[in-house]
Amino acid sequence: MDANIDDLKKQAAEKAVEFVESGMVVGLGTGSTAVHAVNAIGRKLQTGGLRDIIAIPTSEETARNAQKWGIPLTTFDAHPVIDVTIDGADEVAPNLDVMKGLGGALLREKIVAAASKRLIIVADDSKHVNLLGTKAPVPVEVIPFAQKPVTDFLESLGGRPVSRQQDGQPYLTDEKNIILDCFFDGGIADAP
Repeated sequence: MDANIDDLKKQAAEKAVEFVESGMVVGLGTGSTAVHAVNAIGRKLQTGGLRDIIAIPTSEETARNAQKWGIPLTTFDAHPVIDVTIDGADEVAPNLDVMKGLGGALLREKIVAAASKRLIIVADDSKHVNLLGTKAPVPVEVIPFAQKPVTDFLESLGGRPVSRQQDGQPYLTDEKNIILDCFFDGGIADAP
C-alpha cells in the first residue's frame, strides 16, 4: 500500500476515534482503515485517554487485534445497542451510498452497523466513485445452501457473480458462509 494513502487512512481513523468517549460500547470495523482505529483506541486506553469502553468486533481478525491492545470485548447478549461504530468503506458514491465487504466481514459489519446509534465510515479519496460497483465487485455473503438461487437472482439483476476463492477453495467468512463477488458493467445506477 502506498505510504501516503496509509498515512491518510491512519489520520482519518484517528480523527474518527475522537468521537469515542469513556464508558461507550464501540463497534470495531474490519479492514485496513479500521485497523488504524482499533490501534488508536488501544493506545488511548493504555495512556488513560479512554476508560471503561467495551467493544463488539465485526470479525475474528478485528477481535484478535483488539485483544492485543487490551480492548475489552462484549457480545450483543450483554450489550444489544452500540454507541458508535467506526469502519471503512470499499466504495463511496456522491450521495454517500457505501459499499463494504471486500474484507470478507459483510454480515457482521451490517449487523454491528444496524445496532449502532452512530456509524462513522472512514474512506480516503481512492474510495470515491460516481456509481457503486465501478471499481470493485459487489460482495454478497451467502449461506452455501443458497449459492445457486442467489447466483441466479444476481444474474437476473444483470450481475456476474463469481465465487470468491482462497487457496483454490471457496473463501469462507467467520460465519462459514461464502462470498459471491458480483460484477456489474458500468456500476449500479440505483443501489438499494
